[in-house]
Amino acid sequence: MVEAVQGAGVVVTGAGGGIGAALARRFAAEGARVVVNDLDAGKAEAVAGEIGGIAVPGDASAVVADARDALGGAVDVYCANAGVAFGGPELDDLGDEEAWSASWDVNVMAHVRAAHALLPQWLERGSGRFVSTVSAAGLLTMIGAAPYAVTKHGALAFAEYLSLTYRHRGIKVHAICPQGVRTDMLNATGSAGDLVLKPTAIAPQDVADALFKGMAEDRFLILPHPEVAGFHEARAGDPDRWLAGMNHLQQKWEESR
Repeated sequence: MVEAVQGAGVVVTGAGGGIGAALARRFAAEGARVVVNDLDAGKAEAVAGEIGGIAVPGDASAVVADARDALGGAVDVYCANAGVAFGGPELDDLGDEEAWSASWDVNVMAHVRAAHALLPQWLERGSGRFVSTVSAAGLLTMIGAAPYAVTKHGALAFAEYLSLTYRHRGIKVHAICPQGVRTDMLNATGSAGDLVLKPTAIAPQDVADALFKGMAEDRFLILPHPEVAGFHEARAGDPDRWLAGMNHLQQKWEESR
């Protein structure tokens, strides 16, 4: 159990299902007061009703003020979990302008906007916890989904920046980087996801368990798939060999379509 969670005011964005709902359930089970945020008001209300939380539906980029009011004035833990993924139907499709704009806005700028809103209060009192659902795509990459892979790199970079800048002032930051997770988003990844992610996909609850273990150990990087650490080391140690391996995977995907 993470002692700091008991009684804490927690916000989870994109919590109408998948990883977000699993995080909301786990925080509530640990005694936190949870705001459930999702664009789909019905889904947010359903999860909030299940866990005794508070539904604050709407855009994740603008939820902090309303969530703070709902929690009685303070957010202690913010889970930037909402995300979008786009994969082009053509092998050479890098994603259109709309896909890039939406991916940048939700996967990166929503985190930046939340931090702008949260940091003044957190720094004044000397505590706060920012949890970013990044994906292993942010550490590695993902075939067939350029906007997703690139913006998840951005989400990881922003989480790293928050940690290195504010950790001595009491701000704790965690970046969750799973591979495949059995969610609607995984089902929407198509043949690329079938090849790369589904064979080792885990349940959303496994991601929540990994986060709580990482919080207890005060770790920045949360890897629900432990093998991702080795992939990350290989990528850093020999980029050309790693890229050649990923290109082989790309070719395998193209041949299977």
